[in-house]
Amino acid sequence: MELEVKRDPEQPHHCTLGKMFVDGIVACETLEDVVREVEGATVANWKIQGDTAIPRGRYRIVVNHSNRFKRDLPQLLNVPGFEGIRIHPGNTEADTSGCILVGTTRSGAAIQNSRVAFNELFEDIKEALANGEQVWITIA
Repeated sequence: MELEVKRDPEQPHHCTLGKMFVDGIVACETLEDVVREVEGATVANWKIQGDTAIPRGRYRIVVNHSNRFKRDLPQLLNVPGFEGIRIHPGNTEADTSGCILVGTTRSGAAIQNSRVAFNELFEDIKEALANGEQVWITIA
């Protein structure tokens, strides 16, 4: 299974909005922290702890237990300079510390119906993993 987040280039807010595609089909809206990535610079040179979107790239996704959320959630592996990056419900930048939030619609600097969007996406991810597929996400 291939997920892709296409970030919107114009960001008038203190967050990063985008769209998530599942195997090439639009699945939901996304919200992340501000993109601060500087091409060619190490993460330590541009990351603001708890307030920075992850670097562009392709990451494997697994499902495991989150101690913070006290439940199983999708986790992105081997994100340079970041740990514990997950996909989870949430509506605004206050709900993320580098993670990817998903929702069905957006309004200004927020996304709505995050639990609905997350539950649908999570079921698809769990089904793919149960069928022996690897799940990958590309952040563009």
